[in-house]
Parts: sequence; structure tokens; C-alpha cells
Amino acid sequence: MIKTINIPDDLTTSIMPIVHSDRRSSPRTQCIGLFWIFLGVVVGFSFIGSMAFAVVYGIEQNRRMNNQTITVDGNSDLCLTRYCVKAASSLIGSIDETVDPCENFYEFVCGTQLKNTKIPNDANSQDIFVTLETRLQDAIIGREYVNHAFPLIVLLFADLLTLSTSNNTNIPKAVLNAQRLFASCVNETAIMADSVNVLLSFVNTELGGWPILQGPMWDDATFNFSQLLLKLAEYSSDVIYIAGTEIDEMNSSVQAIRIGQSDLGLLDRSYYVNESDVTKAYRQFIQNFALALATDRSMINNDVNDIFNFEKTIATYHWTLNEQIVRHTETIHSTIGNLSSAINTTFDFVRHLRRLYLLANVSLVDTDVVIASELDYLRNVSLIVDQQSPRVLQNYMVWRFMMSRAWIIPRRFRTIKQQFDQVFLGTTVEQVRAMKCARYVNYNMGFAVSKLYIDKYFDKDARIESIVMIDNIRNQFIDIINQSTWMNSISKSRAIDKARAINAKVGYPAYLDDNNNTKLEKNYAEYNFNSSFARNVLLMLKLNAKKNLQVLRQLLDREEWIGYTPTIVNAFYNPSFNDISFPAGILQTPFFYKDAPKYLNYGAIGTIIGHEITHGFDNFGGLYDKDGNKILWWDNETLSAFNQRKTCIIDQYNNYTVTQIDLPVNGEQTQGENIADNGGLKAAFARIGAHRVTQTPLSGTYRPAHEATHLQIALRSAILL
Repeated sequence: MIKTINIPDDLTTSIMPIVHSDRRSSPRTQCIGLFWIFLGVVVGFSFIGSMAFAVVYGIEQNRRMNNQTITVDGNSDLCLTRYCVKAASSLIGSIDETVDPCENFYEFVCGTQLKNTKIPNDANSQDIFVTLETRLQDAIIGREYVNHAFPLIVLLFADLLTLSTSNNTNIPKAVLNAQRLFASCVNETAIMADSVNVLLSFVNTELGGWPILQGPMWDDATFNFSQLLLKLAEYSSDVIYIAGTEIDEMNSSVQAIRIGQSDLGLLDRSYYVNESDVTKAYRQFIQNFALALATDRSMINNDVNDIFNFEKTIATYHWTLNEQIVRHTETIHSTIGNLSSAINTTFDFVRHLRRLYLLANVSLVDTDVVIASELDYLRNVSLIVDQQSPRVLQNYMVWRFMMSRAWIIPRRFRTIKQQFDQVFLGTTVEQVRAMKCARYVNYNMGFAVSKLYIDKYFDKDARIESIVMIDNIRNQFIDIINQSTWMNSISKSRAIDKARAINAKVGYPAYLDDNNNTKLEKNYAEYNFNSSFARNVLLMLKLNAKKNLQVLRQLLDREEWIGYTPTIVNAFYNPSFNDISFPAGILQTPFFYKDAPKYLNYGAIGTIIGHEITHGFDNFGGLYDKDGNKILWWDNETLSAFNQRKTCIIDQYNNYTVTQIDLPVNGEQTQGENIADNGGLKAAFARIGAHRVTQTPLSGTYRPAHEATHLQIALRSAILL
């Protein structure tokens, strides 16, 4: 299950921890975002394969128990609370009763919902995350936003981030700066007044100018590739190469330096193979953006072609996500002292890294560990760079910086980007500014936002119930391991040890509960914002890069929340920490409600809990041991048996077709998510089934006023997510 969010480009930092996130997205009924579906990055129907287990299991359990009833208060088996009535209405309302559930269970459960769900024009998908709340009262955010469909939590952010007119001296400085950042982001008048000048001044003084705007007046004698690469990295803009700090995958107790490939403008190399509507739109995007800024337009057409052709050339060597997993053994573990001979590139990465870390007052030593990935990309692209003209390199590198900044300048530039997004993502209008700004602030100052959200909205008792569910599903998962016939005793023992060692982070870090805001203030001590959004974004980029570089010399705290905040509607598995995380943002209806019948919670958040646990044993998470070290802990016999079953999953999903767009699911690309979906559903439903079989009722295991059984209702709630 993969989360896809429409968020500003500036939400990315230099190096992010490797985590599996949990969110499924439904594709547009029109042919939009086809590539992502085809590759399996967005697998809207990833639960279909899980039904092979769940439907058979459910039918068999229902046959056994159809006449059995668990009573409440001695005389009723119906839950008639407000929550249950709404839940029953939602479940019934999604069903297509014209479909035989034994023929197409997914269509039976979701058919009506699929027909009635409309994807907003400013989004490329629609799912339960977005439809948590489509409208909010005027008191939350203001009448002008009420008619737009957004997740409730994002609307709450906008409410929380509105600067108060009162002189409340108890508001933490970090919170005030988050509110100032939001205010600058939504101030279109101020953005119109200064953002273009601020951005162009930065490009000219710090990056050496953008030749496409200057025509023949740009002087290539001023070009310095190493200096430009360094300056971009200083502002969290990894172009061509990526460099930064991450956990040492071979020794998860320490930090290491990582170098590798950066992202492409079109994300995946397959886009560059043939001319398409996307490549045409991309070139038009570059051209229109430059035309809107240029004083000399004489060389724009040639420059646009050169920019695209250079990116197309380096894309030839770019690794896909699946290749990064499959070819993980090609990653080199080295040190600063030995790196040059280990990777053998024409570009001097050692010099670049030493200069980069000095920007954050970190002096590298020869024994510092360096992880080098995508080696053939690094070697081949460094040769390509050597052969390129200064003008092409300067144009391309500055374009990639500008491409990600389009959303921070006036609307006429954002319209140019939106024209590209319509072809690339399928969105027909720009997202409402307040929502985009709320997401930006939450991503970059999420713990300040979370402090407000948790104090005002979050039911802290939900943490306790969630932890109980995690322990129950973990135990059920261990039972499944014990019952497996394809693992030998040694591998079973190691797998059980790993499952027991999984640490759960639930709700929010403990320090946000404290009235003493010392840690919160320390985290954001340098985050001082004013009314200029463009200047604020540049400062944010620089601070994010600096923070990433400085952690190389900091002690690793496994209880730290890294890469996500409590106000994210998502769930995560981090293989380097061997932990699962369920932020406060996801512990809300319809995923979880502490007073709901338990089978509803197990069908919804329970399957997600099981999914994240299973990620620790899929084709990627299974590469890491119980301590988070990337080491082979399976014996050869078990590994061979696992690979056979993994191939079965791949083949199974290759045979599914997304009917709305008539394209097959890519089973190879989606195998990790499919393994986790099947394992998560099995663990959650085994938990429900075990209690039904033993006739030990879970508290609240009564069903809404509908003729379905507990298991059927739980299954429906899982599918509808």
C-alpha cells in the first residue's frame, strides 16, 4: 500500500530515511496517471489479490458460524450507537447488490462507491484519506474554502496555522514561526510583489545565472560544475547526484554518508524512451517558464532541446525503484579514505563531500563510512558530464532548481506548471492555496503543527487501544510464522525474534505531551520567518540541508521520529530501525475509533498494522535483521522457498487488469506492497477468527444493523480503505 499525496515540490529534503508508507490510491476513471498504475507505484486495487485468501476464509468461517450470535446486554446483538449507524450506512452505501459476491467480491463491496466517487480536479486520485471530510464549517477555515474537498486533518492544519490576533505569550516560538510561514505562503499580494525578484536574484548571485534567460550574453567562462553542484546541495536541491546522511544499512547504530543518483524531472526513465504527450508537455513547460522570465528569447528553443536531451541521456543509466531493490548487492560500502578507488568515477566525490559537510561545520575524516549506490549511473553520468558544454549543464541544473520552485512565485507561473501537471498527473486545476500551504508547513515544521493538533483535537486514549491492537496482531503474526510449513526451525526462530523486536511508535513522541517546550524549541531554533515567502522557502531549504549534514556527528536515537510527523495520515515501516509507526493523523475514523466495535477496527487499522509488520519480511524489509542491519539472516533453504512464493505473488498480480484503464498490474514492481497486503489482511482476520472460534468475544464484537456477519463487515471495511 503506497501513499501518494499532492504536495509541493519543496517538501523533499536531501536524504530521507527508507520507510514503507501505507496508503492506497484509486486511479482516475479516465486515462490519467496511467504510467504509475502500469508500473504499480499507485496500485489502487492491490487488495484484490488478498481476497483470494479473505473470501475463501470468510465463506468458510461464515458457513461454520452463520447461526452463531454473540450477544450484548443479554438480549441484543445490534450496535445502534451513532458511530455504528453511520458505519453501517457507509458500508451498505458502497455495495453494488447487482453483483454476485461469489463472482466478483471486490465489485460487490466497492461497486457503488466506484461509480459515485468523483476525483477532484486538483488531484490525480481519490481515496478514503481524501474523503475523510469533504466540507467543514465556516468556523474552521472560512467560507471561501468550504466548497472544496480536502482531508479533515489538512483543514484543521489551516485553522491551527492561522495567526492569532491575541497577545498570547504562552505560544511556543516554534508554533509562531510555523504560523508566520503559513501566513507568508497564502499572501498572494506579497508573493506577487517580491517572489520573482527574490528567486532571480538568488539564481544570478548564488547559482551563476540561467543562460536560457540571458541568451548569448551568458559567459560560460564563469561556469564551475563542482561549485554549482555544491551550492544546489546547500539548498536541498540534489541535481544529477545525491549526497547526504542516512543510517548505515550495515550497522544501524550509526550514521553514514550516502551518494547515488538524483531524481529525474519525469521521475522514471521509461518516459524518455519515446516521444509522448508527457515529453512534449515537459518541453513546453520548460519553454513557457523561460519565456515568462526571459529578456532575451533568441536561444530559448535550442536551450530547451538541449536541456531535455541531456536529461534523456542521463536517464538511460537511471535505476528504477525495483532495480534499486533487486541490485542492492551492488552497493559499495567504503570510507572517505578509500572512496575514490572504490567507485572509480571521473568526478571527485571525496572533494565534493568534504566541501559539502564543511557547510554544516562537519569535518570529514578518512574513516567516515560512505555508501555508494547506483554505481554504473555514477560512473557513466560523470563521463557524460565531462563531455557536456557549460551552457547545457548550467541550463539543466538551474532548470531543475526552478522546476521545483514554480509553486512559490505568482499565479501566472503556477498556471504554466499546472498545464504540465494536467498531462503528467491528470490534475486540471491548481490546488487551493491554503491547503497546499498547510501541507507544506506541516511537512517542514510538522512537530510544531502536531503540538497544536494533539492538544486540541487528538484523543490520547486512542494510543492505548492502538498499542493493544498492535500487540494482538503481532502475536497473531507470530502464530502464522509458527504454523508455516516452508520455513525450517532456524529461520522460524529468527523471524519470530524479529517480529517480537519490532518497536511501535504510536500517536506522537512523548515530548509533545510535555508543557515544557524545550525540545520543540530546540528543534526549530533557527526557523525564523518573515512575510516574504520566497525568502522563507530559501531559508527552509538551507536549514533542511544543514540539519541532514549535521546528524552525521549526532548520536542515533531510535525513539526519534525521523522522516514523518504525528500529523501525517499514513503508517510506516522503517527497516533500519525495525519499527512501525502509526501517527496521530491515521488514528481517526474510518481507520480507527476507540469506541467502535472491535471487528471494524481490526478490519481497518488492523489490516494496516498487519501490513506494516509484514513489510519487515517482504522482498525489501526481509533484507534487514531484527536490529535493522542489512545482513542475510535467512538460510538458503528458506530463502529459496520464499523466492518461490514471491514469484507466485508476482505472477498472480501480473494477471490482474485495472479495468478502468485496461492496463495490467505490474506484479514485479508491486510485489512488496502485495506481500504486505496479503500478510496484513491474514494476520488481522486471523485475530478476529481466532476469537470467534474460541467463542471468547472481543469487547464490542457486535455488528451494525445489517445482515452481514462480523467477518464480512470487517472484510468490507478493509477493502473500502
